[in-house]
Amino acid sequence: MDLYLVQHGAATSEAENPARPLTDEGRRTIGRLAEFLAARAARVERVEHSDKLRARQTAEMLAARLHPSDGCVQVAGLAPNDDVAPAHARLGEESRSLMLVGHLPHLSRLVSYLLGVGEDRTAVQFGMGGVVRLERDAAGAWAVRWALPPDLIAPAAD
Repeated sequence: MDLYLVQHGAATSEAENPARPLTDEGRRTIGRLAEFLAARAARVERVEHSDKLRARQTAEMLAARLHPSDGCVQVAGLAPNDDVAPAHARLGEESRSLMLVGHLPHLSRLVSYLLGVGEDRTAVQFGMGGVVRLERDAAGAWAVRWALPPDLIAPAAD
């Protein structure tokens, strides 16, 4: 099973807009990420996101390019400060390739928990619009396949 964990793109501040939609730069970053993943035939059966607008917008942009067979849906348990244990249990039973679009510190704690290093330790550094791909083997053990920070897919300088 493949699991893609994506931190949402850059969002406006709460003072600018309490709903915190993606900024223009956040949209550009997620657009580049979607193109990058699609060009490499990333296979995702379902994209899941938190109830926050910035995560939904990020997920919808990715789903529009990756065409997950099971769609793009909001799920509980992906908010910034949610407990990672329920997500860990659910992912252990999952057979589909998933993409989870969420927030820090939740994503960072989830990766650490899945890898068995303890959710209080940082196993992977995320960046807004970055992605980490994990794989679960037949025995149920998770491993990092690769991580892509957003600056590695930035447009070339003129």
